Amino acid sequence: MNANPRRIPASRQPVRRVSALLAAATLLTSGLFGSATLAQSSLPQLSQSQSSLSRLAAAGTAEPPIRSEQIGAAQSNQAQSGQAGSSQAAQVVSPAQAIFDEVNDLLHDEYGGLSTVDRTALTREYQGRLDAVCAPTPATCAAEKAYPVVEAEVTALGDEHTFFQTPEDFQDFLASATGGNRRQFGVKLARLDGENRVVLEVVPQSAAEEAGLTRGDVLLTLDGKPYTYDALRDARLAGRTITLGVERGGQPLTVALTSRDSSTLDLPRLSFTGPQNTVAVLRIPSFLPSGSVAQRVHDLVAEARQRGAQGIVVDLRGNPGGSLADCDSAVSAFVPSFMRVAHTADGEVATLVQQGLRMENGRNAGSVRNPQLWTGPLTVLVDHGSASCSEFFAYEVQYAKRGPVIGEATAGVGNTATRIFPVGEDAALQLTILHYTKQGGQPYPVRVTPDQLHAETEDDVRLLTHGQDTLLALGVQALATAPTIAQNLTQP
Repeated sequence: MNANPRRIPASRQPVRRVSALLAAATLLTSGLFGSATLAQSSLPQLSQSQSSLSRLAAAGTAEPPIRSEQIGAAQSNQAQSGQAGSSQAAQVVSPAQAIFDEVNDLLHDEYGGLSTVDRTALTREYQGRLDAVCAPTPATCAAEKAYPVVEAEVTALGDEHTFFQTPEDFQDFLASATGGNRRQFGVKLARLDGENRVVLEVVPQSAAEEAGLTRGDVLLTLDGKPYTYDALRDARLAGRTITLGVERGGQPLTVALTSRDSSTLDLPRLSFTGPQNTVAVLRIPSFLPSGSVAQRVHDLVAEARQRGAQGIVVDLRGNPGGSLADCDSAVSAFVPSFMRVAHTADGEVATLVQQGLRMENGRNAGSVRNPQLWTGPLTVLVDHGSASCSEFFAYEVQYAKRGPVIGEATAGVGNTATRIFPVGEDAALQLTILHYTKQGGQPYPVRVTPDQLHAETEDDVRLLTHGQDTLLALGVQALATAPTIAQNLTQP
């Protein structure tokens, strides 16, 4: 990263301020935030003082050579020198070119990931593609013309943690990252018989919750016609009331549903299962919003202990990541202490996490109130949708030999962290700014390979419609032989 922050044009400072606040939490979010849903997630805040790593993440970026808001001043200066004509024409860039330039400035100045792709050659190649797209109107080419070009360029970088967000994607991200509202039904679905139709989760206080939808429900019809996910999405966007034909436990029922603006907040929650309900299931849908998740995890661990839990299953399935600070502090409810080293363009930062306290290069980087440490049996559930920060969580548990990780190999963005950079007025670039190793230099794995592999299939989804969660059952079963703190723990 550039050590000298670039000047932010006044017209864009409000958006940049959001970016700086997001960066202050150091985000570990997967491509799900750009290429899929943003259903989980107050502005990110550190528990106490802003950390050294956070300051690195929030450092400014290099000012591009020319931007549209600078053109007027440039033209005025040239007019005074009698060189307004051809020089002004050469300096004017189209909205599309401005988007392209900004993305490439960020790729060259701020990227801290592990891709070995020649970014200079990449810029040259995709500049040619943009020129071709904008050939009919090169001086006025619309910003939207650049979106598919930069999306393809960023994909070609080969870093799955880095991706371009269109304005719609970015607004979704901001809603989730700040716990804000968006138009939604508030339901998360699994695929069965060719469509996303089985209810996996219902977002609290959403239209779906109020309508009574619950985990395992199967959506069969929509307004009397065979159900399709596309029709459900269209109805959500239109905000119209629909009638769903639903099957629950083999019995038919009808549900009326209207999408509306509602909170994306979906915090960790606790339930109980197993013999005599002595197994606590700690579901963590996301590690956003920053400043909320870790504290709730510690509070729920305390509740599990008070209610006599004999073991805890942490469910990270489909968790797309979030705030690194919250993730680290949440892990400390199960692992007594751990350390990692962040490698950035500006140097290294060593993070030590212990008893809910994060220290970065020896400085307090935040803590939780009344920190807990679960010393009993523990298992962690993951799947291919467990990404980024949730991969860090699972790996720290696995590395400390704290308990078995069960499920599918994770998404594969588990060794880097990102920052969101707004681009133009309403788009954004999620960019990898650093990567991690253990204290001795051992790199973090790209993805977590479970100790006990179980690929969830459509048969498992079908069983879920009858109230049977195969992976959860395996997690509960594994508690019988899972280690406790006193039996086996690797210290950093």
